[in-house]
Amino acid sequence: MELSKILFATLKEVPKDAEVISHKLMLRAGYIRQTASGIYSYLPFGLKLIENVRKIIKEEMDRIGAQELLLPILTPKEIWTESNRWKDFGDNMFRVKDRKGREFALSPTHEEIITDLARREIKSYKELPQIWYQIQIKFRDEPRPRSGLLRVRQFEMKDSYSLDTDFEKLNIAYEKHRSAYNRIFKRCGLEFSVVNASSGLMGGKKSEEFMAFSENGEDNIIVCSSCKAASNSEVARCRLDYNDGKSSPLKEVHTPVEGTIESISSFMNIEKSSLMKSILFIVESNPVFALIPGDREIDENKLSLIWGEKFRYANEEEIEKHLSAPKGYISPVGKSIKTFADHSLNNRVNLVSGANKKDYHFTGIDVARDLESIEFADLIKINDKDKCPDCGGELRVAKTIEIGHIFQLGTKYSEPMQALFLDSDGSRKPIVMGSYGIGLGRVASTIAEQYNDKDGLKWPMSVAPFKVIVIPLNTSEENQMTAARKLYEGLKAFDALLDDRDISPGVKFKDSDLVGIPVKVIFGRSFASENKVEIQLRKDNSKLLVSLEDAEETIKKIIKEEMEKYNAV
Repeated sequence: MELSKILFATLKEVPKDAEVISHKLMLRAGYIRQTASGIYSYLPFGLKLIENVRKIIKEEMDRIGAQELLLPILTPKEIWTESNRWKDFGDNMFRVKDRKGREFALSPTHEEIITDLARREIKSYKELPQIWYQIQIKFRDEPRPRSGLLRVRQFEMKDSYSLDTDFEKLNIAYEKHRSAYNRIFKRCGLEFSVVNASSGLMGGKKSEEFMAFSENGEDNIIVCSSCKAASNSEVARCRLDYNDGKSSPLKEVHTPVEGTIESISSFMNIEKSSLMKSILFIVESNPVFALIPGDREIDENKLSLIWGEKFRYANEEEIEKHLSAPKGYISPVGKSIKTFADHSLNNRVNLVSGANKKDYHFTGIDVARDLESIEFADLIKINDKDKCPDCGGELRVAKTIEIGHIFQLGTKYSEPMQALFLDSDGSRKPIVMGSYGIGLGRVASTIAEQYNDKDGLKWPMSVAPFKVIVIPLNTSEENQMTAARKLYEGLKAFDALLDDRDISPGVKFKDSDLVGIPVKVIFGRSFASENKVEIQLRKDNSKLLVSLEDAEETIKKIIKEEMEKYNAV
């Protein structure tokens, strides 16, 4: 394509509301434009980028035998009430009414819709297994849209669904998707890790996330430096070893200092780990304790997995109301309040926590002996250099962006929605399902996060909207333009771009670096004096001077070699 004929406009200044590098560069390079908060238009460069990501995804889905279909975005309330997610999605779901007052959702995901289709079409075990997929627009009323395409309200997603007769066959479909996702993200040039994850609102027993490394990532993953095991921070655990000695009697002691971990541990001359940090929360209007060792911090994301989103810290008035004591001097000892304790507190003794009286603490707390209504769960935040629970190796916290998520749904949707099949023994059984998602915009933005420098984007050859840009520096010089256009015509099949704009060489160079085209071919002084062109590679800014007659084959060879690097086996 000729650049002068494309909708193409770069920005010199970084937009004020752009925070992460991918958002800044994709706006500046003319890939996207914001229409409203969390809603973007893709300009020609941005759309070609997405199409290249889409092509890779489609090829790998076809490779595992998936069948493409297209499901509706506008879906009736009745389907969602069958799974109870009309209520569970809360404010994240866009809801509309038609002229007759019937309620619909702009689908944030399609598990219910695919299950409805399956119960209509699948009758017998002979029709299973199946893998169905689509690439479709989704809507979520994200409360805090930010970071460009990483957190939006309208987005394009590949979602696929496996339908099987039993869990053994579900495992096969799950592994097929796991392998396909690994190939997809490797072909996109991403550095990523596969981690154990929470299924959250999707449900099911097993799920894994594909997390790409990025300094601007919103999610943390925990990776063991020894055994390389990795988990999302929401489900990650560590090994904590405490030596409390033998159990001793429960005593109340005077502690006339500020009721903080630091003050109490210093006053009593004990390690922070010997304190039991007691935190009161309000969960759907009820008081609930969360207990962790005094040397650790609580992970609110882990609490949301247990309690959902409707919880908050109790305020001072609520603490006084339920415990008759100020903050810093409270504990569940002697109280009939539902209590969740971190696994590391199980069977611990000789702990110190508040005595529910100002300036007093209990010592000698024996968790098994002194606490009522207790349930153990994973509550603590993992830190760098914690010990791996599997091998004892050192853990590392890494910032990441979620680029894909795979779930074993089992019969979570097929049972309540009665998506049944007739098995070989004549019985009717629920279809065993899996769900697998990739956000195309998130993938594109994450590639931008990993591939850039001070001058702009540096797309991998596999996804670049154009693989080569031909730049004649003097468009008024007929011989130069004729040669440049001829080379461009010979490279058209390789997504070539001709910068035929009548502007300064400096602007052309800056624009080509900003938009991140992998190969740059310059017709300049060397062409005039030696009939040679300069080939520059954006990935490392290396340069090669070749004769015009060899240029086309040299560029094709470079493109082929670069593409082969991203052909995952």
